[in-house]
Amino acid sequence: MSGGRILLACGASAALHKACELASTLTQEGHTVRVLLTPRAAELVRPQLFEALTCQPAAVSEFGPERRAGMDHIELARWAQLFLVAPASADLVARLALGLADDLVTTVALALAPGVKRLLCPAMNPNMLAAAPVARNLAQLARDGWQVLEPGAGRLACGDEGRGRLAEPAEIAAAVRHQLL
Repeated sequence: MSGGRILLACGASAALHKACELASTLTQEGHTVRVLLTPRAAELVRPQLFEALTCQPAAVSEFGPERRAGMDHIELARWAQLFLVAPASADLVARLALGLADDLVTTVALALAPGVKRLLCPAMNPNMLAAAPVARNLAQLARDGWQVLEPGAGRLACGDEGRGRLAEPAEIAAAVRHQLL
């Protein structure tokens, strides 16, 4: 299945390099991919890189010179067929689970219509992933209708070994294809 409209929301994580590969892969498969970055993610990777990889606008805020429409969060939420969060940091997972709307990513997430598919791909230190609050937040998101793609195990950027690696871009792309069927 190709031709889906995907909003790729990226949290601040060392796994952002995989999100770049994922955006490129999904675009090459024929999907239209627009990227939203949390402000902290934009400190690690500039939106322009995602624009170059997807040939679509990328955004961090709906305020300031990058503003595209009167209510960007509503327009983006209406446009999306799939809301894909990769990487989902512990902070972003918590804000989504609590229903906060303190940046463009979380505001768009709240504005999504009930029929829009939601796929979350956590990436964080193994101790963070195992922490009770993170487990609670992931369980809440699953109850709220999010599909959670389990992180992989291995060596992480922090040097620790264990579960917490962002799923590989090919695995996420396969989950996207399944969601869009």
